[in-house]
Amino acid sequence: MKRSIIKYFLSSVLVAASFACHKLEVPITTELTTDTYPQDSASFITASGPVYVVLRGNYGGVEWFMQQSLSTDESIMPARGGNWYDGAQNLQMHYHTWTRDNGYVNGNWYWLSTIIGVSNQTLDILGKTETDGATKSRHLAEIKMVRALAYYWMMDNYGRVPLDTVAGDYTPHENVDRSVTFNWLEREITAALPYLSRATGSSTYGRANKFMAFSLLAKLYLNAEYYTGTQRYNDCITACDSVINSNMYSLATMGSYLDMFKYNNGPSTPEFIFAVPYDPNFSNSWPFRSVNNYSRYDVPRSMGNVATNAGFNYFSIPFVPGAPRSTIPSFYAYFYDENDVRNGQWLHGKQYKKDGTPITITTTYAGYDAITYAGNTSPYTYQLDITPDVVLRQSTALFDCGNDEVAWNMGYRNIKFYPDPTSANRNQNNDVPVFRYADILMMKAEAILRGGSATNGASALSLVNQIRAQRTTSTGWTNITLDSVYNERSREFAMECWHRNDMIRFGKFENAWGFKTDNDINHRVFPIPTNAIKLNPNLTQNPGY
Repeated sequence: MKRSIIKYFLSSVLVAASFACHKLEVPITTELTTDTYPQDSASFITASGPVYVVLRGNYGGVEWFMQQSLSTDESIMPARGGNWYDGAQNLQMHYHTWTRDNGYVNGNWYWLSTIIGVSNQTLDILGKTETDGATKSRHLAEIKMVRALAYYWMMDNYGRVPLDTVAGDYTPHENVDRSVTFNWLEREITAALPYLSRATGSSTYGRANKFMAFSLLAKLYLNAEYYTGTQRYNDCITACDSVINSNMYSLATMGSYLDMFKYNNGPSTPEFIFAVPYDPNFSNSWPFRSVNNYSRYDVPRSMGNVATNAGFNYFSIPFVPGAPRSTIPSFYAYFYDENDVRNGQWLHGKQYKKDGTPITITTTYAGYDAITYAGNTSPYTYQLDITPDVVLRQSTALFDCGNDEVAWNMGYRNIKFYPDPTSANRNQNNDVPVFRYADILMMKAEAILRGGSATNGASALSLVNQIRAQRTTSTGWTNITLDSVYNERSREFAMECWHRNDMIRFGKFENAWGFKTDNDINHRVFPIPTNAIKLNPNLTQNPGY
């Protein structure tokens, strides 16, 4: 009987989610009855599963990452001989010329709206069950935290968004000022906190617990001055202290920092407060999919399963990487300390096999450099060399580096989420963190520097040095500034989807980098997608779009 009920619940939410892009609520029909299911914690977890499944849909190195990272100096994804031009959406992210029809702008509005819509429906159904008490309250609070996270991301990215939190309300809502969403988020999180579990580890891994809520609250308060015009740095410190004083989390050691992001990470990772779990065997049907595709975009083609490399496969992955994504020299410059273990997340310069012999590629002269050696089909062998500069040598207008080995090896590559050799497809097992303990320490340090009161004998300097003691053998800092905190955040949280948020808060999002010169402050938020406004004419477009 339970299996039948679960199947119908999943089916109903799947159908509902397919319509949840811009109209967050749709009718739901299900065989789930309020007097028979769920009755215990295990069945509540099963019933709330779709909320967590849809959460993982865009997060693992795909659309969400593209919007957060390609819009910054952290990543760039130029075309290579027409490949990966993708209707100019990658060009637009880099130049800050995105439109209301940009694929990432649309896709992430759709994804976040779907999380909210599925959460609303699930809360409505489970809230009507006759089961009562602590178990029900805890699981409803967990779902509310996933919804709050989606609303936080939506507010951060799109500014004024509609607040739609009641299942069955089909009224087209207006988008409200950020201060309204901010206040709703603060009330929602603080109201849920008493009911959330303090448990960590495998029992709550991948689900929202009390410390996930404190982390989200800290992030909300740290950015409060930008969102509302009012500083909340002491409140940020209080939220951070709630995590720190719990003694539930610790920093990864210097020797395990890079392991924290590998394909065998999970509940034992001491820094992960809240992570999105991935498994390449899960469904890949939108929006209930499991897609962690970091390696697909970041690994050089000649270091994967590629026939032109005489069968050599450095990472033992079962696919040919697309390899379009890299960084630019100005971001890599943050990694100047040769004693820092975080340098190990980058591929750069001449590459060698694990036995120390050079990785060599055999192609033709034209295959190596089609511009210099056009038409020359004589064999050519070279050592793989990942170069720092991205040069639009084929077409500036089309954001195109060219379609030869020189072009495909431009730009240093990030392998923080290390390629997964255990997967039979291009998806990875690497779980991806949303909140880490290092971020709690860094947020507290920054809040102190911005005017908050130090607590528990910890200064901004001591907090950052606490992190650096587990990242580098270089001497600890003797002074600290907001700029040095920003630089440290760039090193510590590279490729973890917080860099755009950081750049805006530190006033660096309007700077020039790479080929981008745009300095329009309106571009701190993305436009409301065209389709969203068609479905809900009560939405007002953001300024500048």
